[in-house]
This record gives sequence, C-alpha cells and structure tokens, in this order.
Amino acid sequence: MTSDPVDPYIFTSDTLPSDPRFMPPLANGLLGWRVFDPVMHMGGVYNGEGGTCHRGNIPCPLAVQMKTAEVGQHTYKLDMQSGVFSHTVVTPRFEAAQVLYAHRQQSNLLVMEVLLKRSDTSAEPITIQLESSFKPQSDDIVFQNAPDYKGGRHIFGQTVSSEVPGGIRPFVHLIWTPIASTLTLPPDQSQSSWVFLVAVAGSDESVRSCYDTGLGLIDTGDLRPSHLKNWAELWKGSSIEVQGSESLNRALIGCMFYLLSSFSSLSEEANAAFEFGGVSPGGLSNGSKEEDYHGHVFWDQDTWMYPGVALFYPRLARAVLKYRVATIEGARANAQQMGYKGLKFAWESAVTGRDVCPEDIYAEQELHINGDVVLAFQQYFYLTQDLGMFKEGRGSEVVWGIADYWVSRVTWDPTDQKYHIKGVIPPDEYYFTVDNSVFTNAVAQRSLQFAIELSGLLAHTPPPAWQDVADKIKIPFDPELKYHPEFDGYKQGNKVKQADVVLLGYPLAMSMTPEVRHNDLETYEAVTDPLGPAMTWGMFALGWLELGEPEKAQKLLQKCFKNIQKPFQVWSEAADGSGCVNFLTGMGGFLQAVMFGYTGFRVQKEHLAFAPLLPQEVEALSVKGVSYLGNKMDWSIKSAEVSVLVRKPTEGSGSQEPSTLKVVLNSGTTIPLIPGQSVTFPREPGQIRKVNSSSYCWPL
Repeated sequence: MTSDPVDPYIFTSDTLPSDPRFMPPLANGLLGWRVFDPVMHMGGVYNGEGGTCHRGNIPCPLAVQMKTAEVGQHTYKLDMQSGVFSHTVVTPRFEAAQVLYAHRQQSNLLVMEVLLKRSDTSAEPITIQLESSFKPQSDDIVFQNAPDYKGGRHIFGQTVSSEVPGGIRPFVHLIWTPIASTLTLPPDQSQSSWVFLVAVAGSDESVRSCYDTGLGLIDTGDLRPSHLKNWAELWKGSSIEVQGSESLNRALIGCMFYLLSSFSSLSEEANAAFEFGGVSPGGLSNGSKEEDYHGHVFWDQDTWMYPGVALFYPRLARAVLKYRVATIEGARANAQQMGYKGLKFAWESAVTGRDVCPEDIYAEQELHINGDVVLAFQQYFYLTQDLGMFKEGRGSEVVWGIADYWVSRVTWDPTDQKYHIKGVIPPDEYYFTVDNSVFTNAVAQRSLQFAIELSGLLAHTPPPAWQDVADKIKIPFDPELKYHPEFDGYKQGNKVKQADVVLLGYPLAMSMTPEVRHNDLETYEAVTDPLGPAMTWGMFALGWLELGEPEKAQKLLQKCFKNIQKPFQVWSEAADGSGCVNFLTGMGGFLQAVMFGYTGFRVQKEHLAFAPLLPQEVEALSVKGVSYLGNKMDWSIKSAEVSVLVRKPTEGSGSQEPSTLKVVLNSGTTIPLIPGQSVTFPREPGQIRKVNSSSYCWPL
C-alpha cells in the first residue's frame, strides 16, 4: 500500500482493504455509499419502529467492480481534493479507469465513469468486464418496477415500518443508467468513455428531475466539472494543514474530507432541495447495523463533529441547528413521557425526535445531550451574532425549552443547599444511575446561563428559577485532592470509558485553577480505557496544550493514529479496528485537538480568543477560512510568530454583514485587521475583537 509522496490529498494503494468495512465512503450530505458496496443510504430514510429503527438499506446500482482478462497494474486512488475514487488498470495494450463519486452539487446523484484508452497500435477490440453485485431489492423497502425513463431503469418503494406508530414511511425512487456486463473499445477507436448515473429521491417527479439534471450535465460536459468546482469551493473556505509531520497532515486532511462529505452543498438552492437529516457517528455510508449505531444521531454530532465545521462554515452549522429545531415536538414528547416539562432531546434520534435508542436506560438517563445541543446553538451565536436563527429560526424555543426541562428535572437538597440531578448516565458510560455527574450538571448550568442571556437579547422575561438553578446547582469538587470527581461517590482510580471530566475545561470553559485542570487531566488519563472511543485522547491532548505542555499533548494525540485504517484514512471507533466505522466522532475530536488546541481558539461571548502553541515536530500550522462575525480569516502559526489575513469580501447571496476586526494581544498591543492585508505578530495569547460595523457583505 502506498500514498502519493507529493500530494497529501491523494491516497493510493495497489490493493483494496481486506476488511470491506474500511473501503472509502463517498457521501454528499444526502447520499452515502461505501465504494463497491451493494447498499447505500439516504439521509432521513429509516426503517423500523422505536429501538429497531435503523437506516434503510437502498440497493446501489454502482456496486460494480472492473475486471480485465489481461494481467495489469491495479491502482486504487481516493482523491480527497476532488472527492473522487478511481480504480485504474494498466496493461501493455490499454489503460482502463473506473471513476466513482457522490456528486457534490447535485446531491441526489451518484456517478460512475469508465474510460478505455488504447496504448498500442493494434486494431483489435478491447473488452473489460463489469462485475455487479447489485440486486434491486431491500429488506427495508418494498420495491416495485416503474416504467423506464429516458433509457434509465426505475424502481420505487416505501419503507416497511415507520419510526413511530402511525408515522410517515418515506418513499424512495431510483432511476439509473443500465450497466452492461462488458464494455468494448472498437478496433477503429483509440479511446472511449461511458457515464452511468444513479438518481435517488423521494418522489417520482423529483427523481425524474434529478435524472434530467444529470443527463443535461452530461450533454454540456459539466457533470464532473460541476462536482469538482463545488469541492474546490469547500476546500478554499476550509483547510487545516501542518508542516513537519506528513502523517499528521494527512490525518487532518482525511478528517476534514469525511466531515465535509457529511454536509450538504454550500449552495442555498441545493440545500433547499432536501431536509438535512443530521450526522450519525458512522456517517451516511453506514447505519444499517448495530455497530454503526443504526445511523442514529447522538451528542456526537453537536459536541464532536459540529465545532470544527462551525468554525469554517456557519451556513453548514445552521443545518445541524435546524435538524434539532425540526425535532422539537419529539423532544417535547420525550420530556412529557418521563414526567418533566420543556424539551428532552433524544439520546438517539432519527427523523421525529422521539428517542429510538434500543435500550431504555440510555434514553432515560443520558441527559447531558440537552446541554450539548444548547452548547452548539451558543457557539453558533458567538461566531455569527445571528439572532435570526433564534427568532424566525426557532432556536430560542430549543434553548428555553431545555432550560425548562432542567428546572423540572433537578431536586433541591436541603443539606448542602444545592440543586441535584439524580439518576443519570454521564458521558463515561461505564456507570449508570449516578447522582450529580459533574459534566451533566456543568453543561446544564451553562445552558441555563445561555437561556438567560438569550432572553435579554430577545426581550423575553426568564423565569426566576432559571437563574436560581444555575446559581445553586451542585458541581462536585474534592477540595482536599483538588480535582472534580466524575459523580457523587466516584472513587479516584476507578476505570473510565472516555473523555468526561476533562470536558469541563474544553469545551465547557469552566473556571478552574491550572492546578485543578492539571489534576483532572492526570487523574483521568491514568484510568481511561485504552480501547475507549477514539475522540477521547484528542481532548486530553487539548487540555495539556492549555497548560503549556505540547510534547505531552502530542504523545496523547499519537494514540489516535491507531484508529486510522489504511490506506484510505477510514477511522474505527476502537484502536483495535472494532466498533463503528467511518467514526466521524473520533475525527471530530482529533480535529478539535489541533484546531482549538494548537491555535488555542476559544469561541467566547465577545471575542475569539487564541493562544497558539506547537509541538516540536510541527514547524507550522495553516488554518484557512476561519469564520468570525461575517469575516473569513487565514491563520499561519509558527514557533515564534503568527500571521493573520482577513480576506477581502466577495459578492454572494445569503450573506452576513461583516464586522471590522482587530487583534488585541495580552501584552496590550492592538493591531487593526484590514481586509486583504496580512498582519504578523509575536506568538502570544490574545483575542480577535469587533471594532465596528462595515458596509460590505461576505457570504458565510
């Protein structure tokens, strides 16, 4: 197995992974598919009621492998710059290439292109085989044939059962170009190419329209160029690269590629065509099996994947928030079912927002999901100051509904004069029915505080109980050992599953002394399960960076590499290759360790803080496309200096009026940031702050 020695975005191999779970996923926010797999998935299409709910398997007509009678050199390549996978065979007589991609702009399309090119001057026909494992049937969808459409085969069906009794069972329509078992280059041609389309949609009218769009793009020669253009726009607005460590650089690129693949196009027109269905731990390519968490949406989306995407693309971040808004009624029903007020967002959700977790105890006790959801809304607001998301966008209903839930869920303890939250599962799922999980209580406190803050901005009078609970909720702390016990009764030294208490420092930004932060990190690092979920070590690394210990951080970050499966950078949930794949949660944690750890970025109420610090093996860090208050910034961080460029604005629809920004260093120096002009200053902590409003517009 090899990788391109020049281009860090290209991953190549002369063989495919022995475990098909690690085949490269191709996705575009609506459709997801593992290369050559006979099954694909579509966002929002689930089958099964309640705890049996899972992503509905949709047969994929592109489950085709190219074969040649002649012996040749095989190369399998995933180009993350362009979102294209290819299989190339080179023989003495010809070169054959099979190209696959989930169309980035036209999200309802999957594409296969085949190219045959003669290498010698012989006048013989050249034939290749296309070996298909496609069967137009599914256990989750009852398909039936429809009349062919413009040369394409057409089937449609409806899922077998709904998520909730009497609920919607979505329809799925497929139209695809028939694929012959062989393709032949005639004797009189030096080369030829074929294009095969798959259109997937929820109605007959929509699937025909999508197929027509694909045919039109083929006619104009714009099918692949429009896909490549969209990926180029994404990478222009969001990239993170390092110098000095090729393996780290490739890992970062892989994480960004798979995360961006989970979101829709930047085009407002394309986004209007479908409703975003959230991001599950294994992405759209997986989700029909238990190890992939059935394709359900967890806190993983809001806590682990969302922050990195939001820092670059508030427009994509809004899709996550809109997903939560769309499940408000389900969250209200969850709370009422348990006897509480307000909103209780599902530990595992699909479309309706009702909890579809197979085990009731998680649905009933893993309450921190509510605070995780509010944290995502809060970060979005601090990055954009977009109150429209909270007024017309109904974000305020989410934030205030969760505040009402916390107030109804706490219990007053007259002994310590504190509010308690009893009978919960903390993020560390090795423990059940514990009282006062420190993370759960802290994230509840923070969400109540933001509810009060938002009330002031929207002229809403908050109930006095919000402030009372926020002020008096118990945050477990051991004053003798100077650390935070994970919950009431936790014994120091007991094994833990994953990052939990360490999340108090980041992302919760709880106020504590460096000594306490150090003790929390040291205490839990020593007892964390080495086979726990992949995102954990990134949070420990980020914590040590906060404390100025980059080499200790780097050793922990290196542990994550055991979860990266070659050759296509597919992550497994556990270091031994087991668990969920392609584990976007782990990628999100890894990205945050660098994006918020090396830079020291902290999204705060009135500024974007930074405190850059690089480990010795990293010579420089480049983060391009950071979005803040309508601006796009490019950062370059080296051992001794930092450079920041605010990009000049460009015209675009759906734009936010940018604020004029300045750098304020902790040493007291203030540097204005003028669009188009790079500024350089010594590496030290500081903030990006707003100066005043401006008249130009910048698309988010």
